[in-house]
Amino acid sequence: MIPTYIEEYYDAIMSGDINACKRIKQVYSMLYKQLKHPGKYVYDNDLANLPIEFIERFCKQAQGVAGRPLELMLFQKAKFQAVFGFVDAKTHFRKVDEVLDIRGRKNGKTTENAATSIFLTVGDGEAAAESYFLATKKEQSLKGFNEAWNMVKQSKELRRILRKRKSDLYCEMTLGFIQALSSNDNGLDGLNVHSAIIDELAAIKKRDLYDLIKQGTSSRRQPLINCITTNGFVRHSIYDSQYEYACKVLDGKIDDPSFLAFIYELDDKDEWDNEEMWIKANPGLDFIKDREKLRANVNKAKEDPAFKPTVLVKDFNMTENAATRWLRWDELNNEETFAVADMGFRYGIGGFDLAETTDLAAAKAAMMKKDDPKVYWKSMYWIPEALLEKKELMDSVPYQLWEKQDLIRVCEGNRVNPYDMLKWYMELQENDGINMLYIGYDPWHVDESLLQAYENYFGKNVMIEVRQGPYTLSVPMKEFKAELDADIHVYNNNPVDKWCLSNLEIKTDINGNIQPIKGMDSTQRIDGAVAQIIAKVILRDKMAEYENMI
Repeated sequence: MIPTYIEEYYDAIMSGDINACKRIKQVYSMLYKQLKHPGKYVYDNDLANLPIEFIERFCKQAQGVAGRPLELMLFQKAKFQAVFGFVDAKTHFRKVDEVLDIRGRKNGKTTENAATSIFLTVGDGEAAAESYFLATKKEQSLKGFNEAWNMVKQSKELRRILRKRKSDLYCEMTLGFIQALSSNDNGLDGLNVHSAIIDELAAIKKRDLYDLIKQGTSSRRQPLINCITTNGFVRHSIYDSQYEYACKVLDGKIDDPSFLAFIYELDDKDEWDNEEMWIKANPGLDFIKDREKLRANVNKAKEDPAFKPTVLVKDFNMTENAATRWLRWDELNNEETFAVADMGFRYGIGGFDLAETTDLAAAKAAMMKKDDPKVYWKSMYWIPEALLEKKELMDSVPYQLWEKQDLIRVCEGNRVNPYDMLKWYMELQENDGINMLYIGYDPWHVDESLLQAYENYFGKNVMIEVRQGPYTLSVPMKEFKAELDADIHVYNNNPVDKWCLSNLEIKTDINGNIQPIKGMDSTQRIDGAVAQIIAKVILRDKMAEYENMI
């Protein structure tokens, strides 16, 4: 039997002939095993090769040398076989109904998307197939749609069966169509989706678009959602959720045979200036993607630190924050977790940020153990009930999910009740046995009655003002950054903490002193980070006393 493209690609990456990252080796090891040891699903070579033969025969280049037949690379042919070749042994329907394909920019995504959409509309055997290009903005979804139309115009065979209407490409032979939609279009919840190509998943802030499309495939026999994307700067989004899910599938922690992930990325951020490693994130390097242009980008990033995050994220699929953010993703990200009940904490140092009473509010408690250099954090956030849904839409984060996870508490009415924060600190003492030695606060939003309430419960000298200026904050913040990078601060992998830390920007004075600021985007909350910095100021000043207590 002639080896499949899956086997050919597997042999090349496992032998080192093609340099591949861990995640690509994982998925092709899994596919190779399924080829050799079929079970509920079997491999059908005719079905596997059908999209490859269709695309290379009928689809023509719309860019570059227009009219030239498309020639798929080995990594693309192996992918098509993996997606279309495995079927249920009884029904013969496709095993895979969702694909996540993450690759560096300029690796043929748009052209591949266009050809895939045409095949799924014309050659997939689905009557009245509804095929959609989807993105946050219409201009983005139209890129794939227009590429498909230009591809049709270059092919006399496709021109006979596909015609351009006002808003779609219509196939009279199958009664199917191709259409471009965005998250702003009405009627997304009424779609009967056979094929959905979601372009630049990493740019989608709200997961509603994905969820509606996923639900819209339920009445089709063998639908296919195909997400081809690069990484992006939007964190805690549908991209991060899908990436995490994909990794769990590849690691064997989740059994989902219908989901297939191709993650082309560097294995380590330090590989970014090693040309031999570039192909890990850029499978089309030298054939689709120009090496010289990538080299120029890397050289520019070496001299321009503000440009480096863009290269890391867009060319190498590394997770990173925007260049304007104070903390890099690898500095702030700490996935270590702990159970408070198992740690034996007795004393804590607190810090809170009330901010505006109609906004998000945050409180922190820092705890340490004897002979352990790490600082362990417990957090809570508050948001007004009347603004919950509105702020979830505005800020594009899952406040309601975080409430269910007891990461955020909802205050009655349209204002945050500052006494709810006091109750939380009281709970730490009464339920967890954590006595608050000191609590830092920004006096801007704390009145005398609230201050008196804290002192009545915790003691007269427990509350300490922390002024929000560079003189007070600069040195503790610089220490905090270095300690975050060293994974000294363990915040239980709290996604709200991580979101606030990733949003933080700084203002620097002429002497190099820094203080935290919110960026231009008012929806990017920093309240948790500010509360943590306030607590860090107190912990730093009172460290000797605190260490004696523990």
